[in-house]
Amino acid sequence: MKTTDILIIGGGASGLAAAIEAARTAPDKSVTVLEHLPKAGKKILATGNGRCNLGNLNAATHKYTNAKFALPVIEKFAVESLVDFFESMGLYTRADSEGRLYPMSNSAASVLDALRFECDKLGINIICEEKASQIKKSDGGFTVNGNIQTKKLIIATGGKSSPSQGSDGSGYPLLKSLGHTLTQLSPSLVQLKTDTASIKSLKGVRSKARLTLSTGGSSEGEILFTDYGVSGIAAMDLSRFIKADKKAVLSIDLLPDFTQDKAKEVIIRIAKHNPAIPAEGMLGGIIHKAIGTAAIKTALGFLPKTAGEIKPKQAAIIAATLKDFRLKVTGTKSYNDAQVTRGGADVNEFDNGTMMSKKVKNLYACGEVLNVDGACGGFNLAWAFASGRLAGKSAAQ
Repeated sequence: MKTTDILIIGGGASGLAAAIEAARTAPDKSVTVLEHLPKAGKKILATGNGRCNLGNLNAATHKYTNAKFALPVIEKFAVESLVDFFESMGLYTRADSEGRLYPMSNSAASVLDALRFECDKLGINIICEEKASQIKKSDGGFTVNGNIQTKKLIIATGGKSSPSQGSDGSGYPLLKSLGHTLTQLSPSLVQLKTDTASIKSLKGVRSKARLTLSTGGSSEGEILFTDYGVSGIAAMDLSRFIKADKKAVLSIDLLPDFTQDKAKEVIIRIAKHNPAIPAEGMLGGIIHKAIGTAAIKTALGFLPKTAGEIKPKQAAIIAATLKDFRLKVTGTKSYNDAQVTRGGADVNEFDNGTMMSKKVKNLYACGEVLNVDGACGGFNLAWAFASGRLAGKSAAQ
């Protein structure tokens, strides 16, 4: 029987942060990480397109799911603390104009290396290729898999998103077996699937847009039309508000820099100035010509041969369509494509001052396994690091 003072199940961002904080807080206590993949931290390598967007300067005011629970945790380990945390390991960071925090090396590998090297330095035992399949409470704490005994236990297994990188949802049944409640799960920060009848010709076309979802939520940024619907950060952010039991309509403002009256005025001007040019592509001066063509066909139900055939009333309809191009949402892509999981262990059953369970003494949880998630931009890693560090520190005290 192996024994350890603190056992962390899951060697991702929150788990490694918890291990480091625990070992720093109580150097005399043994800390062990149990990871089912051959190496810890694989998912970190894929974040930020391989650059690791590890936090955000605006995390303390972000609209997380269950923000009332999450924000006090973020405030305890604010962005300044996160910067110091990594600088103490020799990793320096920089923030872009939108507050997204990246390593100065621009490499996710350097973030993972910093965490791994620190674990080695602190004597943290990382056991790889062993999956936690069973937890039993005992007088001395917990017994995991029948062969590891620990006084304090931290569940940091992540969600179900990107299972090939380690997040396979295995932490949910573990917490459920200990009496915790799970909320409904769904893939988040993932591409939207929509009706494609009006966008078949737009596959691969990118555009700046403002998006609004009928079930709540709005975003602005670049979108990408696909053969299944809409991708891009702005669209993926809205996947957080897709509900399986509710129909949703996506409204796309394809000209966010124009008012509707301005758009109408421009269309009329183009039609008068160049009446003989083909209507197909006539809006190429203000938007990608394929999008302009699709908007005209959607607005009028047909495509006129020339710009001059478009009357002022029709110009008004086209302008309205460009400002409110609607697609029925049919769902989202799967967990394989998702960056995070929406839903998880009910946060009402945990103390956000310590991350300890209110139901089971000396049991802690952190990161994505809890029902907390945020938008793209480093907010989810900010939560993972902050909640992991709080869990580790609390378990060690």
